[in-house]
Amino acid sequence: MNFDSRKIVIITFIVSIGLLYAFRLFYMQVIDDTWTLRAQEIAEKRKEITPPRGVIFDRNGKKVVSNQTYYNLMMVEADIEKLDTAAFAKLIGWTEQDVKDRFEQIRVGEGTFYNRHTKKRTSNYQKVRAYPFLKELTLEEIAEIAPHLGQFPGFYEEVTSMRKYPYRGGANILGYLAEVNREDIDKEPYYRPGDNMGRAGIERFYEKELRGQKGVKYIVTSALNNALEPFADGKYDTTARQSDPMKLGLDIILQAYGEKLMQNKKGCIVAIEPSSGEILAMVSAPSYDPNLLVGKRNIGINYPKLVMDPNKPLYPRPVASEYPPGSIFKLVQALVALEEGVIDVNTGFPCNKSLVGCHNHAPPSDVMKAVQYSCNPYFYQTTRRIIQQGKKKNTFEDAEIGLSIWAKYMHSFGLGETLGTDITGQRPGRIPDVAYYDKWYGHHQWAFSTIRSNSIGQGEVALSPLQMANLGVIIANKGWFYTPHFVKEIGNSGPLPGFDVKRYSKVESKHFLPVIEGMRRVVNESGGTGRQARMTDVVVCGKTGTVQNPHGKDHSVFLAFAPMDKPKIVIAVFVENAGFGGTWAAPIANLMIEQYLKGKVTDLAKEKRIVEAKLSNIL
Repeated sequence: MNFDSRKIVIITFIVSIGLLYAFRLFYMQVIDDTWTLRAQEIAEKRKEITPPRGVIFDRNGKKVVSNQTYYNLMMVEADIEKLDTAAFAKLIGWTEQDVKDRFEQIRVGEGTFYNRHTKKRTSNYQKVRAYPFLKELTLEEIAEIAPHLGQFPGFYEEVTSMRKYPYRGGANILGYLAEVNREDIDKEPYYRPGDNMGRAGIERFYEKELRGQKGVKYIVTSALNNALEPFADGKYDTTARQSDPMKLGLDIILQAYGEKLMQNKKGCIVAIEPSSGEILAMVSAPSYDPNLLVGKRNIGINYPKLVMDPNKPLYPRPVASEYPPGSIFKLVQALVALEEGVIDVNTGFPCNKSLVGCHNHAPPSDVMKAVQYSCNPYFYQTTRRIIQQGKKKNTFEDAEIGLSIWAKYMHSFGLGETLGTDITGQRPGRIPDVAYYDKWYGHHQWAFSTIRSNSIGQGEVALSPLQMANLGVIIANKGWFYTPHFVKEIGNSGPLPGFDVKRYSKVESKHFLPVIEGMRRVVNESGGTGRQARMTDVVVCGKTGTVQNPHGKDHSVFLAFAPMDKPKIVIAVFVENAGFGGTWAAPIANLMIEQYLKGKVTDLAKEKRIVEAKLSNIL
């Protein structure tokens, strides 16, 4: 008898059985999640506790985003006994068919599971699991339903919360929440059906910081799914933790006032504290009441209307619009020319209108007067000296070198690139460089004469209003800036990483002095184009701009900061189709500056004129 052969057969059999069980165990525990889910059903019930989202305050401690209590009507199908569909439908104000359709919607739409190993979606609906049957009920609505729920086993109320916006302003800053979809759930294990997440603005950018930390409670259940006791006396339970309060640099009163001034207009206001980079106000006009997008029901009604609105209230103009900057761009040209040494403070040029059109004014015999009078021929000739510095005999080669130098300066001012602000939807604007013009005209087929419109802020240059305001910050600070940002701190964290690092332009601080003096004259001396921004007891420095618009009336622009010596606010105002910058944008800036510095405005006639003005084609 061959005992060795039998021994090998027996060992092989035992090993095969062991491998089979090991593989089956691996499959059940790792690949096929349904066994894990079934084990949970039998032994314990895991309930996630979602905390309220973090509360948001403005710089003065005013609550700008809070939470309001709502209720979900939950259902567990396994607990439902002989549902009287007609009576239940009457209780909640639905038809019997609506109730049946909702059951099917839950089973099909919310009761599915994506297996990340097999890449297949399978049914995951469980009769013992709770699902929201009705969502976002108010206290009044649940008060009419709750007393009668005893007649309908399997249904119960659950407390939840939704956002509330006390000031009805800053919609494009704060953003809104919307219910997660299946793709969100697959990407992020934190979410489950019925959860909300930030879809725009601060709510989206700081989603992880605002959502808090979920808690978990385990309950041992009987075979009939009746809760018996906390599992292991609550040893494995965790407490839901609301995120720390968030404090913004935003001044909600200034924000609301800016939205008031911009009613019946299209455009933007961006105000920044230059010493910190904190955004004080960011008005996008037209705007909307953020409460319109609170909750699934409101979103279902109002979001399609806002999307279809031809005035585009959902469009975040301050960060996403890219406008020619107009004459405020002359400030940068002067700074670059001074740093490059192609002009000095006392350089003068004649106002030669054969080069480019200009209004009548006194001779621009130095940089200060050129800024004061906003002389187009002066900055035409100044920019030509930057681009055509004579480094090469060939004009085209020389222009290539000059434009490369010019573009580097522009980028050091944060132009032509996104600034890294803590909000979504930013656009970089456009600073045309050598590659840009080579694409359009060919290599060495262009020179300053081809791109001369850039010298006065027209042509191919485009900036966002946020970039315009940040340009004002750099001038006010004489060469540096912090990345503009909204969030001042979360809890007691202080400035968030990245927003406490100074960034410097390529221009030395000494060159900013004559430009700042010119801006002072723009507002405070005769011949200046920004007299509408003047204040009797505060020295305002500013620069007007009128942006040519080939599609209609010109745009009105104004850039300013105040006070001159220790600036506390920088502001950029852009009003579409409003004409000359000194007529409309400058007085809007004046009112905003006074409101911020003094807490009130004194020129009520000016305020009335601005508020009542309809400057754009609001449809």
